[in-house]
Amino acid sequence: MAKKLKVGIIGVGGIAGSHIPGWRASEHAELVAGSDLAEPVLTKWGKENNITKLCKDPADLFHDPDIDVIDICTPNNFHAPLAIAAMEAGKHVICEKPLAPKPDQIRQMIAARNKTGKLLMTAQHFRFGASAKAMKAEIDTGVLGDIYHARSWMLRRAAGSTRPGFILKKLSGGGPCIDIGVHILDLTLWMMGHPKPISVTGVAPAKIAHQPGAFLIWGAGKIPKEFDIEDFAAAFVRFDNGATLILEVSWLLHHDTTSEDMQMWLYGTKGGSHWPKCEVLTTNYETQQFYNRTLKNIPNAMEPHALECVEFARAIAEGRPSPVPPEDALPLMAILDGIYRSQETGREVMLDA
Repeated sequence: MAKKLKVGIIGVGGIAGSHIPGWRASEHAELVAGSDLAEPVLTKWGKENNITKLCKDPADLFHDPDIDVIDICTPNNFHAPLAIAAMEAGKHVICEKPLAPKPDQIRQMIAARNKTGKLLMTAQHFRFGASAKAMKAEIDTGVLGDIYHARSWMLRRAAGSTRPGFILKKLSGGGPCIDIGVHILDLTLWMMGHPKPISVTGVAPAKIAHQPGAFLIWGAGKIPKEFDIEDFAAAFVRFDNGATLILEVSWLLHHDTTSEDMQMWLYGTKGGSHWPKCEVLTTNYETQQFYNRTLKNIPNAMEPHALECVEFARAIAEGRPSPVPPEDALPLMAILDGIYRSQETGREVMLDA
C-alpha cells in the first residue's frame, strides 16, 4: 500500500473536530499535525487527539516536508492567504466553506492551484449527505427537464454562534449570508447544473441582533454589541439560461422552527422536486393526474463532514479531480458578495462569475 498522506489542520478549535473522524477513517491519509494561534486550545487539542506536532505559526506546517495535505478550519477571512501559501509550498488543500468571502480571492486561489498543480477543495459537506446525493443523481437523469426556477432557504430562530469568528466582519467577512447561505446555495446551484449567475438583487440587514436582550443559543448567548454583520439576507438571482432563484437565510428570524429550517424547491419543464424530503413531482397531462414520489436513499456509513475528508484523500491518492472544485465556489460567492453590494447600493448588481 502507498504511503499515507500526512495531514495538518490549521484552526483546531471549531469545525476541525468534525473533520477528525474522516481523517481517522481514511485509508489514504492520517492526521499528524495541528496549528492554532490560541496555544492553550492547541495544547489541549493535541493531548485529546494524540498529536505531538503542534505549532502556532501555520508556516511551520507549510515548510514541513512530511506534510502532504493542509485542512483549513480558520475564520473565513484567513482562508485565501493560507490556502495560497499552502499550495505554493507544495501542499494539497481542503478548506472550510466559504472558500473565500470575495470572488477575487477565489480567482487568486484558482490561479495558485493552476500554478502548483495541487488539489483544492471546498468543504461543502451537505453535498456528501445521503439525501443530497440521491436527489442529485435523480435530477441528473433529466426527470425535471429544464430547471427554470428555484426557491431555497436556510432559516434559524436565534440559532447561531456568538464567537468572534462568526460575528465580526473583519474575521468572518459576513453573517448568515455566507455562513449558512453558502450551504443551501451551493446545493441549489449543484442541483441546477451550475447555470451562470448574471445579476442579483438582495438585502442584508441586521433587524434583530441589536434589539435589547437579543441572543443566539450557541456559545455565550447574548449577542455582544460588537456584532457588525447582517442577521438576515434575501435575494433574487437571474442566470444566463433564463432561470431564476429566490434565496432566504437568517440566524434570527421569527420563524416556526426549533432550530433550523433548510429547504430547496426546484421547478422544471417536466417536474418539480423538494429537498430534503427527496420528493419528485410530475404531471400526466393526458390523464390530468398528479404524481408525487419519494426517493429512498442509502444512509452514509459516516457523517458528511467526515466523508468529505475521506473523499478528498481518495481523490489525491487515485489522481481524481477535486470532489468540490474551486470553480464551483466562484459563482456561489459572486452571488453572496453581490447580495452585500446590492444592500449597499439599493440596486440590482451585475455579476462577473
